[in-house]
Amino acid sequence: MAATASSVSAWSNWAGNQRGTATSVLRPTSSAEIAAAVRAAVAAGERIRPVGSGHSFTPVARTDGHRMELTGLTDEVRVDLDRRLVTVPAGTTLRALNRLLAGYGLALPNLGDIDAQTVAGAISTGTHGTGAQHGCLSTFVTALTMVTGAGEVLHCSADEHPDVFAAARVSLGALGVLVDVTLSCVDAFVLHAHERPAPLAAVLAEVPELVERHDHVEFYWFPYTDRVQVKSNDRVPVNDRPLPHWHRWLNDEFLSNTVLAGACRLGRAIPALAPGISSVAARVLTERRYTGPSDAVFCSPRRVRFVEMEYALPRAALAPALADLRRIVDRLPVKVLFPVEVRFSAADDVWLSHGYGRDSAYLAVHQYVGMPYEPYFRAVEELAEGLGGRPHWGKLHWRDAASLAPAYPRWDSFQAVRDRLDPHRVFASEHLSRVLG
Repeated sequence: MAATASSVSAWSNWAGNQRGTATSVLRPTSSAEIAAAVRAAVAAGERIRPVGSGHSFTPVARTDGHRMELTGLTDEVRVDLDRRLVTVPAGTTLRALNRLLAGYGLALPNLGDIDAQTVAGAISTGTHGTGAQHGCLSTFVTALTMVTGAGEVLHCSADEHPDVFAAARVSLGALGVLVDVTLSCVDAFVLHAHERPAPLAAVLAEVPELVERHDHVEFYWFPYTDRVQVKSNDRVPVNDRPLPHWHRWLNDEFLSNTVLAGACRLGRAIPALAPGISSVAARVLTERRYTGPSDAVFCSPRRVRFVEMEYALPRAALAPALADLRRIVDRLPVKVLFPVEVRFSAADDVWLSHGYGRDSAYLAVHQYVGMPYEPYFRAVEELAEGLGGRPHWGKLHWRDAASLAPAYPRWDSFQAVRDRLDPHRVFASEHLSRVLG
């Protein structure tokens, strides 16, 4: 049976900075339907782009061919409690996955701060959290099933088609359509979160100690100030300090969304107020400690729309990068309304992972929707590229295949797998042609 097609073809991402119109929208319910759709597209000389939840800021999901949505996949969820493995349809959202795992007393070892992405979209773009002992979410993948550009259903793991496995865990959807993903989990756990304001210089001086002392640590620098907000998350045996509902609402909804949205609108209307707004924000967020289930601590609601660029840097480059970034912000012809986020990850072996072969510090810059961002992001990109940085595949950047190839030691290996799995480039797009060649 062929995948169900729809004529509703207009699409935009979460931030609203990417829009496109596909020739049709395909909503398959099985791997057989995906394979049939791929073979039909190859025969007609057409293209297909699989899409997730639209949480990438790049045009990675945009297409002028067929758009394929995976939310209708009905493959059975499989849970192996003894081995702590779960297999889910690729269109499952992280939020739904977290709920599923909690029901079995399991959890993912790490998460980012947004849970709206699909599993396929999250791993395909290298989505990550923070933690010196953790790579990106793709490192939790132990097996996957995909439909290749020849319409072949391929199961791969470290033991079965290992080269495809090394390439497909971060692939930008360039190798095939993910059907299901098997993830390695851990027993459900509780985190103790500690959020505190601190001087930037003091935090930079203790970065090596911070990332080793805490299971997960990140911080936010407020532009035009010397202040940061540090958040550390550590495993504890019991959930003995949960946030009262009103307190969670005050911080995560009112301050982090309602008040932030109002401040951003004011800063967009009167850019000269941005330094003052940043200074006030640095002082509004005070110290707090609380406990909660891991996914509830990792993930927060994000209702204020923004655009973002993020670079993975060699960890030793973080301090000089932030010093130069402060000078960039002060010289910009535009004002910055969002804090700069810094996270950490461990080296991994996924060929196109931002963390391939090295421990990383992630530097993320944001700008409120409707505010000029290109001068800011381009200046930061020039800085990051000079320090050996790799851009996050799901976040804005201007790199092309020629400049990216030297940054990834297994670039040619990935290209060889791509040539084999998608020789007709049925999964290609204008964006993929730019970043992958």
